[in-house]
Amino acid sequence: MASFGNGRRVAIIEGVRTPFARAGTTLRSLSAIDLGKIAVGELIQRTSLDPASVDLLVFGTVIPSVLAPNIAREVALLPVLPKSVQAYSVSRACASANQAITDAADQIALGHAHVAIAGGAESLSNVPILHSRGFSDALVAASKAKTLGGRLQALSKIRPKDFIPITPAIAEPTTGESMGQSGEKMAKINGVTRAEQDALALASHLNAAAGTRDGRLTAEMAPVYVPPRYEQVMLEDNGIRADTSLEQMAALRPVFDKRYGTVTAGNASPLTDGGGAVLLMSEERAKALGYAPLAYIKSYAYAALDPGEQLLQAPVLAAPMALRRAGLTLQDMDLVEMHEAFAAQVLSNLRGFESKQWAARAGVSAPLGTVDRAKLNVMGGSIAIGHPFGATGARITTTLAHELARRGGQFGLMTVCAAGGMGFSMVIERE
Repeated sequence: MASFGNGRRVAIIEGVRTPFARAGTTLRSLSAIDLGKIAVGELIQRTSLDPASVDLLVFGTVIPSVLAPNIAREVALLPVLPKSVQAYSVSRACASANQAITDAADQIALGHAHVAIAGGAESLSNVPILHSRGFSDALVAASKAKTLGGRLQALSKIRPKDFIPITPAIAEPTTGESMGQSGEKMAKINGVTRAEQDALALASHLNAAAGTRDGRLTAEMAPVYVPPRYEQVMLEDNGIRADTSLEQMAALRPVFDKRYGTVTAGNASPLTDGGGAVLLMSEERAKALGYAPLAYIKSYAYAALDPGEQLLQAPVLAAPMALRRAGLTLQDMDLVEMHEAFAAQVLSNLRGFESKQWAARAGVSAPLGTVDRAKLNVMGGSIAIGHPFGATGARITTTLAHELARRGGQFGLMTVCAAGGMGFSMVIERE
C-alpha cells in the first residue's frame, strides 16, 4: 500500500458533523465556532479519545468572524482539550475542510504529529455586515478628535449613502461572476441540459432521504440542542426533500439567467450552516491505542484554472493527479463522492472525466473514463444535504469512509470544486 513517501500512513479514525441546516433556519443562532465545537466535542466523546493525546487541530472556514478570525484556536479552547493543543485555520473556499485534513495529514506523515483533529464549519446565517468606507472613515476620524466639536465635525461628513451596508458576495472578485452565473456558463459550454440537472438533483434528494431513513447519515451527526431554550434538538439535515419529483423540479424557474438559463434553486446547493470534524492518526499510533481505522489516505491533489474560464471545473485536473499518485484508475474506485455545488457543475466535471482535451490538460494520456452513476454520491450530495462552505469536505470524507466500510469496498475517490477556479481530489483506501 502506498504511503506519503516515508513509509508513514495516515489513518482516518472517525468523523462527526452537525446536522446541516438551511441558512436562517434552525442553527441561525449558532456561530461557526459554536458549530465547530459541537462537532469536535462529539468526535472526542464517540472515539473515547484521550484529549491529552491530541497534537494538533486544523480547521477551515470561508467567511471568518471579524472578532475571532482564528476559528481553529477558538474550537481548540473547548474545556475538554488541553490549552496546549496547537491550532491554526485554513481557507481554500469550498475545499477548506479538505485543506485542513490534508494539512493535518501532512504533519502526521512528516512525524510532527501523531493525533490530529481536522475539519471546518460555516454559519451563513451569520455573515458579517460591513460599513461603507465613508462611514468607517468618519468613525475613525471622530475617535481621534480631541474635542466634542471635532467629533461632531467628523460625523457631519456622513452621508445617507454611507449607511448602506456591504455584505460579502458569493462572486469571484476577479471576474465579478457569481457562482450561479458560473454554473450557467458551464452548462452552456458543456451542453448540460435542464433535464439532466433536475435528474441529478432528484437523485441527490432521494439518496439523502434514504440515508436519513435508514440511519446511515444520521449516525454521522452530533445532536444539536438549539439555543436559547435548548428544548429543540436537531437530529437530521433540514434541506432534504424526500417528497420531491421531476415534475416539481421542472416547475422551478431559472434564477441566474431567467430567459435562457437552466440553473434553479432545485438543482443548486443552498446556503447552509454546519460543522464537521475528522480524527486522523499515524498508523502506528492508531494501532498502539487500539483504534481500527475506517480508511487510510492513499493520495490527494489540488489544481487550479483561470476563474474566468470554467470556474468549477478544476476537479477534472485534480482527480487524474490524485489517481496517478495512488497508482490507480477510475475503474478501481468502489465509490465516488463529488461535491455538488450545482448539478450543472457535477455534470460538467463528469463530462471532463470523459474528455480527451481535459485529459491532455491534466497531463494524462487518456481520459479517466465514465463514472458509474450507481457509485456516485450514493448517500446524496450537497444539493440535498446542504453546503456549509467550510464543513463540506469533512462531511464528504466521513460519509465516503463509512459507506466504503459498509459496502466492503477498498477504494474511494472524492472531488471538490472551489471558488477561485480551484479543485481538490483525494483517494482513500480500506484494508
